[in-house]
Amino acid sequence: MDGTAESGKGRRLLDRATAGIPASLYPVTHVAELPSRPADSVEWPEWAAAPVVEALRTNGVKAPWRHQAAAASLARDGEHVVISTGTASGKSLAYQLPVLSALVEDERATALYLSPTKALGADQLRAVSSLDIKKARAASFDGDTPLEERDWVRAHANWVFTNPDMLHRGILSSHARWSRFFRRLSFVVVDECHSYRGVFGSHVALLLRRLRRVAAYYGASPVFVLASATTADPAEFAAKLSGQDCVPVTEDGSPRGARTVALWEPPLLSEISGENGAPVRRSAGAEASRILAELVIEGARSLAFVRSRRGAELTALGARRILSEVDSSLADSVAAYRSGYLPEERRALEAALLSGRLLGVATTNALELGVDIAGLDAVVLAGYPGTLASFWQQAGRAGRAGDAALVVFVARDDPLDTYLVHHPAAILDRPVEAAVLDPSNPYVLGPQLACAIAELPLTEPEVAAFGGDAARAVLADLVREKIIRRRTSGWYWTSRDRPHSEVGIRGSGGEQIAVVEADSGRMLGTVDPGSACYAVHPGAVYLHQGSSYVVDELDLETGLALVHAEDPDWSTSPREIVDISVLRTEETRTHGGVTVNLGEVSVSSQVVGYLRRRPSGEVLDQTPLDLPEQSLHTRAVWYTISAELLGLSDGVAGTGGHRPGAGVLEPVGTGGSRVGTGEPGGAPGTGAGLDPARVPGALHAAEHAAIGLLPLFATCDRWDIGGVSTAWHEDTGEATVFVHDGHPGGAGFADRGFAAIVPWLAATREAIVSCECPAGCPSCVQSPKCGNGNDPLDKAGAVAVLDTVLGALRQHGSRSGHLLA
Repeated sequence: MDGTAESGKGRRLLDRATAGIPASLYPVTHVAELPSRPADSVEWPEWAAAPVVEALRTNGVKAPWRHQAAAASLARDGEHVVISTGTASGKSLAYQLPVLSALVEDERATALYLSPTKALGADQLRAVSSLDIKKARAASFDGDTPLEERDWVRAHANWVFTNPDMLHRGILSSHARWSRFFRRLSFVVVDECHSYRGVFGSHVALLLRRLRRVAAYYGASPVFVLASATTADPAEFAAKLSGQDCVPVTEDGSPRGARTVALWEPPLLSEISGENGAPVRRSAGAEASRILAELVIEGARSLAFVRSRRGAELTALGARRILSEVDSSLADSVAAYRSGYLPEERRALEAALLSGRLLGVATTNALELGVDIAGLDAVVLAGYPGTLASFWQQAGRAGRAGDAALVVFVARDDPLDTYLVHHPAAILDRPVEAAVLDPSNPYVLGPQLACAIAELPLTEPEVAAFGGDAARAVLADLVREKIIRRRTSGWYWTSRDRPHSEVGIRGSGGEQIAVVEADSGRMLGTVDPGSACYAVHPGAVYLHQGSSYVVDELDLETGLALVHAEDPDWSTSPREIVDISVLRTEETRTHGGVTVNLGEVSVSSQVVGYLRRRPSGEVLDQTPLDLPEQSLHTRAVWYTISAELLGLSDGVAGTGGHRPGAGVLEPVGTGGSRVGTGEPGGAPGTGAGLDPARVPGALHAAEHAAIGLLPLFATCDRWDIGGVSTAWHEDTGEATVFVHDGHPGGAGFADRGFAAIVPWLAATREAIVSCECPAGCPSCVQSPKCGNGNDPLDKAGAVAVLDTVLGALRQHGSRSGHLLA
């Protein structure tokens, strides 16, 4: 699109960011101009309490925007509501208005606010407290609340700000002490609800059902108000999360400044190569440092979002180094911001950025939610944040005061990032994806039901709210294990001890591996046992609050990983062997010689070594390891291809595989490039035309790329999923490619892949053919977590396989009920 007068500021900043770059190396692949939007204000609702309206007016809110008033009025009328609008659209007012009005009108009424992070909860509490409404006694109750204040909160607060962790461990587990609060519970606010996805979201969904059940026990039926970034089908997601039908409010009436959005692909580096000689690109973090420095020189207040804490620190350091060479006084105008800082450090940084004393900040997603940083001139995203919801949440920090602004998305060494910078419609024109969660996951449902029964005996009519038949099957298991007892009136807890402390809602539970600094004995954190061999194997780099440690020893029997402080200039990538077996096939779709399946699988894996890489992507060495085999029962989507379609007469041996690497430091800076286009061919029956020796590498490359592109269709990260490919699998009898969830019991990602198999594989094919590298690189078919060292890989063979599969799916898919576009 052509630039407009209103977006001239964004264009000017982009010209500054690209100044001095030769035309042959110009990194910008696409520029879009997003127009401004005027405010759509309405009158204050008649029911709004006068002291609340007066306080809001005094704080600068002259009138509500249309969506704020609509959501607030629905909640006031007793409707459960989800408001799903963009960043800086004032979603807070939509719940503040009905909640505060209720507290003013009825001093016995109470409300609960839930946020995914303590920082966001603290910011929202400050916003409510600043209104200074006398009858509103808002208070925080989380892990930072001093013990002496907790009794006051229980006895006197009428609006409690907390998070799911404290609701689980500190409130529901001792609900009798909160009886006053629960008896008059009128509203439950669930802020930034789109962040509750995967296993964590599944836990929170069941936690909210427990909350409703306890409130009902005390005679309350609170109204749920959920606030979300824009997401696909917010009503369906909110209902699955809260267990209540919710009315959606999605029309955004807030003003928005014009934004220039630039997609940026870092250049290839000629002096180094990556794994197996693959081309290497300049890292997204290094590019972000240079862009941030140029923007600071221009006097633009800017944020750079970087994926890791270490990356944020390095990006800020790189920008400071560049600025010091231009003007030493400018270096102090750049800083890093991440979780792990003390609250007073974070507040000082926020104040410095708002005042203009600080012009550039490199941050993790700590500044994505909640912190009210407004009116920024530019935002740089160093790598795709995983979902479109997060992309626009981060991009929305630019121009929040209605001014024109610049947004730059810098691609990392990843098939999805590469695909997006060359397919701008996938960012700019595509609706945001649906958040995925699965409350019926037995690995989540079991511990949550145990907690619910420990809180109150569970009756038969209540089982429906926890999943019906799925819950009954889990209850039967708990009875067999003598964790609970079945009586004619329901299910009862049998122990004096509560199970809550043993249930981790942000993971799959189980005995955690403690990460301990060997010299001091200080515990730094914990790691899920299922990923310990991957995340804290001997020699692994472990990050904690921005500091780096190297693992000396991993003892799985005692649950201990010993580390020492070290800041190496390399990262680690585990290598492993993986096998997979089909336990149960739930759905099968046949498309000629291609079948697509969804079901339960068992994944066995063993970490056998690790690579050390520099940030540039250069591989230093590979070290062998001797660690035990791990087993994972989860869900997978898989497709098989007949020997006839492959053009073969017999099966061919060969495998490839890798698994999720939760907590592993992701390698930075490798990448590929792009050339050409092309449309899928491979009509059914023509065969892929591959030599038998090429089939394993072709399937392996197709698997890698598919894993990289699944986050385009499901709210997951590539580290949440794994895969296995083989030219012949004993359970299917054919060439097979598996992609599986990386969490016990599954998290819903494989289900999304099954539902969107054609657009998913079409995007996968396009990502491969769009990369200009000759034989495969991290931007198309190489994976940073490949257990086989990215060997064998056949890029051209992967395109032939995908052409054949897509040809069969498109010919037969309409008769098989699959999504075709």
